[in-house]
Amino acid sequence: MRKIVLMSSVSLDGFFEGPGRELDWNLVDEELHRHFNEVVRGMGGLLSGRVTHELMAEFWPTADAGPDVEPAIAEFAEIWRNIPKTVFSRTLEHADWNTTIVRDVVPEEIMALKETPGGDLCMSGHDLAATFLHYGLVDEFRVYVHPVILGRGRPLFAPADAPTPLRLAETHTFGNGVVLLRYEREERGEQGASAKVGER
Repeated sequence: MRKIVLMSSVSLDGFFEGPGRELDWNLVDEELHRHFNEVVRGMGGLLSGRVTHELMAEFWPTADAGPDVEPAIAEFAEIWRNIPKTVFSRTLEHADWNTTIVRDVVPEEIMALKETPGGDLCMSGHDLAATFLHYGLVDEFRVYVHPVILGRGRPLFAPADAPTPLRLAETHTFGNGVVLLRYEREERGEQGASAKVGER
């Protein structure tokens, strides 16, 4: 069965965005970018909320245009265009670049998707992650801790009513000081029928 992998960069104090949604603190050099390319290339699809999807769709479709584009960026642009994408939104009417729009997170439908052939599914977005975590649908966490303390911002994980037991599966330190922490879920919680998605 395919796994759902929550993948995100965070500051040392746990924020994935600055207070003004800044991402310029991310230390993505060539080594880390090529790592991201390799990981995403092996995935069977991307799952995101509307806000995250629109941010990606604003940049990556044409990120490899022009003669001076860095090879790692050009490589990821092609990966992003070709990989199947699912965006969860009740308001988005149209999406290009191999993207399917889904209105609600229905656990039974997500489980059926996991049982289809293909690579694992990479998920991103704060609100969507909270919904998937609520229903116990996240199997693995790939958290990239950047060597910076933001002080304020949006935390990656929303408050929850119960702990989520995890098992450390891998650590890796990149040359720029970013540390990958990869955890696998130890237990699965009760799953309900549907959920509201915060990203509209």
